[in-house]
Amino acid sequence: MGQLKLYQHIERLWSYMQLSDKIEKSDCIFVLGSNDVRVAEHAAQLFLEGWADKLIFSGGIGRLTEGVFESTEAQTFAHIARDMDVPADCIIIEDQASNTGENVRFTYNLTQTLGIELRSFILVQKPYMERRTLATFSKQWPAPYERIYVTSPKCEFCDYFNEDIDIETTVTAMLGDFERVKNYPALGFQTEQIIPQEVEESYLVLKNVFV
Repeated sequence: MGQLKLYQHIERLWSYMQLSDKIEKSDCIFVLGSNDVRVAEHAAQLFLEGWADKLIFSGGIGRLTEGVFESTEAQTFAHIARDMDVPADCIIIEDQASNTGENVRFTYNLTQTLGIELRSFILVQKPYMERRTLATFSKQWPAPYERIYVTSPKCEFCDYFNEDIDIETTVTAMLGDFERVKNYPALGFQTEQIIPQEVEESYLVLKNVFV
């Protein structure tokens, strides 16, 4: 087989970073903040379809949302959910976290303060952050749990961009998330993920172009 074209390397990494879990009804839908409002819309739709009775939004100001949203990620996403007719009393807001690990730890602390016990979770993030979300939650949620599923607003890579999110920002962010999948287990931040050699090769090609 000849050398892969650049977009094929992107598609390979895009595919690896997703999990495509088949979700089941859970105790909560837990949304980890981001710069993509489609994540909030997807989570709200899951709630309205009856997949959980609680909808948690976590996120303060992150590296991709500073100066982008008028309020925190969690508050912005919660506003979207309420506009989609999610009842306000079903929404929990954690608006201090600035990274994925803090999303998990701060949300756990908040649920403890509220006296809420959660054993099953539907985690919602951007497509290319699914794998890192799983790896982070699995390592950093302090209490035992029974089931976790990860989902995102699904689309092909070529259909992901819009007027707010461009291709270079997306690929650069995806490369950064892949690096965390590789390096964070050794630091104790995430669980280990198997990385096929061809995925590593695509990462190296893309890093030379975009970073």
